[in-house]
Amino acid sequence: MNNTTCCICNSLVKNIFSSNLLQKYSVEYFKCTHCGYVQTEEPYWLQEAYESSINHSDTGMIMRNLWLRNVATTLIYFLFDNKGRFLDYGGGYGVFVRLMRDAGFEFYWQDKHTENLFAKGFEFPESEKITMELLTCFEAFEHFVDPLAELENLLSISRNILLTTEFIPEPIPPPGEWWYYGVEHGQHIGFFQKKTFEFLASKYNLNFYTNGQNIHLLTEKKLLPSIFKWMTKVSKFITPFIQKRMESLTWKDFEKLQTSIS
Repeated sequence: MNNTTCCICNSLVKNIFSSNLLQKYSVEYFKCTHCGYVQTEEPYWLQEAYESSINHSDTGMIMRNLWLRNVATTLIYFLFDNKGRFLDYGGGYGVFVRLMRDAGFEFYWQDKHTENLFAKGFEFPESEKITMELLTCFEAFEHFVDPLAELENLLSISRNILLTTEFIPEPIPPPGEWWYYGVEHGQHIGFFQKKTFEFLASKYNLNFYTNGQNIHLLTEKKLLPSIFKWMTKVSKFITPFIQKRMESLTWKDFEKLQTSIS
C-alpha cells in the first residue's frame, strides 16, 4: 500500500479523510479515481491490531457462520459440483468448515493467523498444490495488505471464489458514520465497490455476481445475476431440503478422527 497509487488497479488515488484507529493512530484514507477502491495508508499498526486475530467486537461471528452455511449450501448444491472438494480460506476457528461438513460437503480449513478449534483433521495441505471446486473467503478481503497477490493465490487454488465483504457506500461515508471501517480494531484496511470487483473480474477473465451488498462470487461460470441474488435471499428456506438429500459427514469424520488417534 502507498499514498499515491491504488493497490487494485495502480491508478492515482486521492486523500479523502483521516480517522483515529485503535484510539491512538491517526490514519489517512485514499480513494482510487478509477476503480473506487478505498485504502488506508501503509498499515504500520497491524501487529498490534492482530494481537487477537478475531477482533473482540465481532459479536456476530456465530450468527454469520450459520447464515453463510445456508448461502454456501444453496449455491454449491445447485451451481457447482456438490461432490467436489472445497476450501474455507481464512477459516478462523473452523466453525464454518464443521457446519459445511455436517451438511455433507467436503470442506477443508486454512488460516495463517487463527487456531483451528472445530475442524481439526481437515486442514488444507497447501504444499500439495491441490485445486478445489470452490473456495470460500469470508470477511477477509478487507484485511488484505496486497489484495492482488492474495487474489492470485486464491485463484491458484480455485477459479470459483465465494466471498463476503461490505460494499463501501457512495458517496463515501466519513469516519464515525460507517461501522465497517472497524476503527476500534484496526484490521480493516481496504474497501471495495461493485466496480472494484468488476475490474478484478475483467482482469482475471472471470464473471462477477453479487447480492448488491455483502455476498459476492467470482467465477468462471456464467449465471443469471438475478438467480444468484435470489438464491442468496431464500437460502435459509432451501437449505433444510438440501440437507435431507445430502449425506452428512459428521459420523464419518468422527470415525476418521477416532482411527487417527487410536
